[in-house]
Amino acid sequence: MKPFSELGLSAKVLAAVEAAGYSEPTPIQEQAIPHALERRDILGIAQTGTGKTASFVLPMLTLLEKGRARARMPRTLIIEPTRELAAQVEESFVRYGRDQKINIALLIGGMSFGDQDKKIDRGVDVLIATPGRLLDHFERGKLLMNAVEILVIDEADRMLDMGFIPDIERICKLLPVTRQTLFFSATMPPEITRLTEQFLQNPVRVEVAKPASAALTVTQRLVACQKVDSEKREALRRVIREETDLTNAIIFCNRKRDVATLFRSLERHGFSAGALHGDMDQRSRTAMLQSFRDNKIQLLVASDVAARGLDIPAVSHVFNFDVPIHAEDYVHRIGRTGRAGRSGKAFTLATKADKKYLDAIEKLIGTEIEWQGAPAAALPEEPADAAPSARRSSRRTDATGAGRTRVRKERPARTAEAGDEAAVPVVEAEAQPVAEPVAAVNDEPEVRAARPPRRARSESTPRPAPVERASAAPAPRAAPVDQNRGRGGDDGKAPIGFGDDIPAFMLIGTGAL
Repeated sequence: MKPFSELGLSAKVLAAVEAAGYSEPTPIQEQAIPHALERRDILGIAQTGTGKTASFVLPMLTLLEKGRARARMPRTLIIEPTRELAAQVEESFVRYGRDQKINIALLIGGMSFGDQDKKIDRGVDVLIATPGRLLDHFERGKLLMNAVEILVIDEADRMLDMGFIPDIERICKLLPVTRQTLFFSATMPPEITRLTEQFLQNPVRVEVAKPASAALTVTQRLVACQKVDSEKREALRRVIREETDLTNAIIFCNRKRDVATLFRSLERHGFSAGALHGDMDQRSRTAMLQSFRDNKIQLLVASDVAARGLDIPAVSHVFNFDVPIHAEDYVHRIGRTGRAGRSGKAFTLATKADKKYLDAIEKLIGTEIEWQGAPAAALPEEPADAAPSARRSSRRTDATGAGRTRVRKERPARTAEAGDEAAVPVVEAEAQPVAEPVAAVNDEPEVRAARPPRRARSESTPRPAPVERASAAPAPRAAPVDQNRGRGGDDGKAPIGFGDDIPAFMLIGTGAL
């Protein structure tokens, strides 16, 4: 392997690398740096934790020694998917460019526009930004990008695969056509590779490891557990306590709300824990990461915002509280441990329902992950959820209600009691004996037919007397008329209008009353 001195880097950069304690480049650095110094477009693929950031930082510092930046016109542009990655790249430029007068600006959300504008106005050699904040500055007229010489898209698969495609395309149209473009990522599926063809011109493909392969320094294990969250949390606490060599760890959850829940649970059980997710403001996220780096907290519960490119070399363990839905995320998550040649351990809590995700992960990394203890398939069946009340259960097949099935809870049959008229069977005018009590009647057709028919109200049934309204001078009522006359009664004629049965109120004022 060639030393750094044979890669073509400047003396100032070599001195900074030596001061940082590095003597030999990693495979991705050895192959990418010479091509970058030749101003070739590069598509770099390597395992996470292999030094991809230095693969573009070191040659950029060498190339930037010549020339000077102008106000609002950055010379180079680095696009990162998250604020944490952008801040980490800025730290690399500060570390390796300590002997050079390099102006660096960081454009990320959660920070003051005014402070960022001041840096841009002074002239920027290296502009590091997330896509949204970069376009915000451009639309406000504070930034011109027609002088960019080098464009770097870090974590290219995530930048292109997670909704940044329109922003990246727009940014690339604002840059000079003759620029140099560098793509670096740990995973590069064929679909994403085709997308990079519109951004790179005759690129050099630097691939030092199988795409999406896990680092050999990481010991991977699966832990079977039930799907119930409380049991998963108990399984996680058990595994943490069993790991005697654990110094610090990152625990990944799929959802932000689970991050907060698990963090509170760990604190209640006496663990030193912190939380990190995308809904936190930038100041809190930066402070939490710094506390983790300084060993003020031992466990960092995080969403996938911490899975991409964060360089915390001394992480001893990674725990996947949830199996990642996307197999590529698994590679990035476990890549937070076992970095820079160190050994690490990664445990993933899995249930029976996670089988398809585990199959995708094992297919991607090309190896089968061992189970610690019995596999998930050996777990007992989970108890079925309590059935909803039959009174409320319903199924509707379409919006109009067609095909609706409604199940109702059977009510106990009512028994006849004194004063309970509703329980007394209604019979015809000529009383008929009831063969069976009402409680014995069910819904079978033959029994239903045996029920005595409900009689109609007879003419002799008394009706309640109408309530008369008091008035000072009641109006005279019309003489009673034959109810059948004019109504198609005995004369067989069809009625005309109301016929002779005209309401009295319609005769008021006509002289008929």
